[in-house]
Amino acid sequence: MSGPGGPDRFDGFDGFDRFDGFKGFQSFKGLKGFKGFDRYDGFGGAGNGPDRSGPGGRPRTAPPRAAADDGDSGLAEPVPPEPTVEGAAPGGTSAGAPGERPTTAEEAPAPARPAASASGGATADTARRRQSPPPGQRPSHDVLRSLLGAWALAACSAEETAAVEAHLNDCVPCAEEALRLREAVALLRAEESLDLDPRLRSRVLEGCLVRRPPRVPVPEWATVFDTEGARLDALLRDFGPAEWRAEVRLRWFDGGRTVARATTVAGVIAHLMAVDGILASALGMPDPLGPGAPDRPMERTEAIWQRQPPEPSGGRPRPTRTRDGADRAGGPYGGASAAPPDAIRGPWRKQAHAMVRNVSFAGRGGTELSVPFGDVRLPMRDSFLDRALECWVHAGDIADAVSYPYEPPAADHLHEMIGFWADKLPGALAERRRAGLAAPVRELVEAGRPGRALCLEVEGSGGGRWYIPLDSPAAVAGPERQVAHIAMDLDAFYQLMAGHVDPRDAAAGAAGDPEAVHDVLLTSAALSRM
Repeated sequence: MSGPGGPDRFDGFDGFDRFDGFKGFQSFKGLKGFKGFDRYDGFGGAGNGPDRSGPGGRPRTAPPRAAADDGDSGLAEPVPPEPTVEGAAPGGTSAGAPGERPTTAEEAPAPARPAASASGGATADTARRRQSPPPGQRPSHDVLRSLLGAWALAACSAEETAAVEAHLNDCVPCAEEALRLREAVALLRAEESLDLDPRLRSRVLEGCLVRRPPRVPVPEWATVFDTEGARLDALLRDFGPAEWRAEVRLRWFDGGRTVARATTVAGVIAHLMAVDGILASALGMPDPLGPGAPDRPMERTEAIWQRQPPEPSGGRPRPTRTRDGADRAGGPYGGASAAPPDAIRGPWRKQAHAMVRNVSFAGRGGTELSVPFGDVRLPMRDSFLDRALECWVHAGDIADAVSYPYEPPAADHLHEMIGFWADKLPGALAERRRAGLAAPVRELVEAGRPGRALCLEVEGSGGGRWYIPLDSPAAVAGPERQVAHIAMDLDAFYQLMAGHVDPRDAAAGAAGDPEAVHDVLLTSAALSRM
């Protein structure tokens, strides 16, 4: 300065200094010797004259600043002060010359900034600092708000999910938007069960057979048996050792009371395989019990249960009766020493597949065969439906033992099994009447003539109405001579048909002749067996 309020003298400055804090000007050459103005310091510094901020002038405004860099925050990074060296001045001039003013920190040249990327963005370090907050610091509101869509779709990482959910507790607008997004996500698609539809295989095969009929058709009644076996096998597929040895109570009605027998899941499958062996022998297949095996279902079951010692070496003997009084089955399928799954499940399924294949190849000749079940001989069709019905009943017993849900059969298969069971009622009622266990005949009816009838109605999918002749198995039953009506749902029918409940306690609605209703209910339960 030349004096108070006087103008600074020009100090040999060769142009403009760089514009501090912004990408401004480099030194501008060509103004040597121009006197009267202060050096431009990048911030609209003071000068003298009529349009300056010095004495006698008005303040001047800074020129428009350049826009912030796209990849940066637009603010200058703090520059540490550089040490002042005596005898040297910025810009290469000598310090201490007469009349020179000292260089201030604002006029000191800033260190060179790192070059931006080719795309105009910030450097990698700057971007990394902007994306990841310091450890222990919560992301900003804008970052968390941008994550709401991914959070609603459950696509966030564990750290992001925790940060978003913590933010939703404090921010009402974000919480409302998150709720709307969650509701929108629910509309994208409905929730579906992870389990495959058990009827998927049947539908696929049905569609294939419509396009190309099978070379060897399978009879419909054999299809019912095959389907019930496949459903039971699907239930057993995921069983572990504990479920395989679970205790199963088999119950049936012997004509006067309910009888129970305790076994295991393995014992039930062995029982099914032993009784199925009667059909297998009739179709020319080897008997699973070997030659000379009995032909009564109960005797065959006892034989297969007693094939091996009941307990492994060193095992403690198990009681022969359960706590509720039911007899316990012995043998390898009777308790904790139950056979491994592959030892019984594999042969049972292999035998069932072979039975369906053989009866299909037999054609009409196989249909005309009869199968002996002890003192009773059944046609091949009725034999397969009988085995399908028992497979459904025992699958329900197993499901109850392991507390697993089990769906009823398909509607068309269920209708066919109920029809087979209803067809057996007139003959069974006549046998009970001859044994003195049912009311005597009220009317003598010739074969083929209409007689008194009871309407049996099973409600639900697969149900229907069946008319049971009361006086003669050969009489024609219809609504014209109906004297009684029994109605029940599918579950009540299952319990009655399986012999799981006393028929006098069955959940059935009845109307009409009480004697006819009583006789039909008891006869229905008496058809059950182990």
